[in-house]
Amino acid sequence: MRAVQLTEFGGPETLVVRDLPDPEADPGQRVLDVLASGVNYADTHQTEDSYLAKQTLPLIPGSEVVVRDDAGRRLVGMVSGGGYAQRIAVDTAQLFPVPDGVTDAQALTTLVQGATAWHLLRTSTHLQQGESVVVHAGAGGVGTIAIQLAKRWGAGRVIATASSEEKRALTRELGADVAVDSRAEDLTAALREANDGKRVDVVLEMTGGSVFDQSLAALAPLGRLAVFGMAGRTSPAPVDPGRLMGRSAAVIGFWLVHVVQRPELFAAAVTDLLDLVAQGAITPVVGETYPLAEAAVAHRSLLDRSSVGKLVLDPQA
Repeated sequence: MRAVQLTEFGGPETLVVRDLPDPEADPGQRVLDVLASGVNYADTHQTEDSYLAKQTLPLIPGSEVVVRDDAGRRLVGMVSGGGYAQRIAVDTAQLFPVPDGVTDAQALTTLVQGATAWHLLRTSTHLQQGESVVVHAGAGGVGTIAIQLAKRWGAGRVIATASSEEKRALTRELGADVAVDSRAEDLTAALREANDGKRVDVVLEMTGGSVFDQSLAALAPLGRLAVFGMAGRTSPAPVDPGRLMGRSAAVIGFWLVHVVQRPELFAAAVTDLLDLVAQGAITPVVGETYPLAEAAVAHRSLLDRSSVGKLVLDPQA
């Protein structure tokens, strides 16, 4: 089979396609063809070995796949690695049937990005009716779904940030009430202005550095900031507990791994999202689909922030 295999850590240039033996199935697994593989920002950390979980070489990246089982059904789910390949060994009992009318790419949006958005709002920040929500990187994979879920679940005002007018327009099309330039010099003031001069209740943050710092400063009393990434590769300032007490504010870390380790939590999000997509109640934003040989191009588009929506690899192309 053909697969992207890393033999050294580094940037996108380390994503090299190689001819490899088919994987071997462990007990309870089947070796199946991969119809589509999801590309995630976490994958760029994995190639650098800068991810929360340390990596071991050689490795085939990719944690999301759509496969076809022996009965011809399409199944979607998370895997521990190996998704950037034409074939993969999986336990089909841990995957989810893809409803008719839902494309492979749409199904992939429900996993890392979709389940993250779902649990950030439901489990981490406990979004309440009428609250204001800031969604950073609103045109990204998590952001495009979080905007729609926040509106569906009763947010009073959804404020999205994005770096270009095109991306900001997309966030408004998805339901954001206001779109803010993420490059604003005084982001705290921009967020408060977008909320009619008031502090904000919930922030979903994945950039780090000054974006985290200024978002924290924008929180209202009893506000919650959920951090689920550090795309800027820059750490924020240390958080002062006294400052949190002064506004009864909370900073919440989120790593999807802990949800996946509790299958009932992961299944609740994915099955709900698949149903919503099938019903047309939410619209996944699907970006580019790349052949395996262009995995590096996909990673570069994530790193330079030019991508929009869900990026997908077609291992059979």
